[in-house]
Amino acid sequence: MTMSYEQAKDRLLDAALTHVAFDGWTDETFRAAVADTGLDAGYARALCPRGAVDLALAYHARGDAAMLDRLAAEDLSELRFRDRIARAVRFRLEAVTDKEAVRRGATLFALPAYAADGAKAIWGTCDAIWTALGDTSEDVNWYTKRATLSAVYSSTVLYWLGDESPDHQATWEFLDRRIDNVMQFEKFKADIQKNPLLKPLLAGPNWLAGQLRAPRRGDDLPGSLG
Repeated sequence: MTMSYEQAKDRLLDAALTHVAFDGWTDETFRAAVADTGLDAGYARALCPRGAVDLALAYHARGDAAMLDRLAAEDLSELRFRDRIARAVRFRLEAVTDKEAVRRGATLFALPAYAADGAKAIWGTCDAIWTALGDTSEDVNWYTKRATLSAVYSSTVLYWLGDESPDHQATWEFLDRRIDNVMQFEKFKADIQKNPLLKPLLAGPNWLAGQLRAPRRGDDLPGSLG
């Protein structure tokens, strides 16, 4: 039976995960995955033109999909919104099936050649969280929400990678502190906006921020000016 594109790539990814702990997301891992699956080398390269880099991104996307499935299955309506965010980040980390694969991925995407790919993957995760939780912002808030959550998510992942506490309890406490910091900063920004002495100074920046628009879904552009 002929495999679909997605099935073939999933097979490559599953095979690669048995090698990542030893060889990282490297050409060695990609070649081993191709050999393990028996896929034609040319077809495998067509599926993943950058080899293991594309598989690392596929592994990240698989985690995002698992998080979204769990968010859809859970009832978070009784939680405060900041707790829904925390729960979503926790779900994303709990979706990881191989911590060493994430550690190796962090090393890969720290390289200058792939840093943009790593940043885009994290942004995509945070966009998925905000969208799943019902965010409808279409102005500069669309960007600030995702940028802020990206910083929280990235720092939490790094903490989680080194966390050996039972059930990663220290990580969840760290996450709560980071979100509390964000909430305090948001309150600080709101207080500044209400300050009559500062309002004239903020007129220009506020006008410029008001011209930003969120990107259309499926649009590769980062946004637009209204």
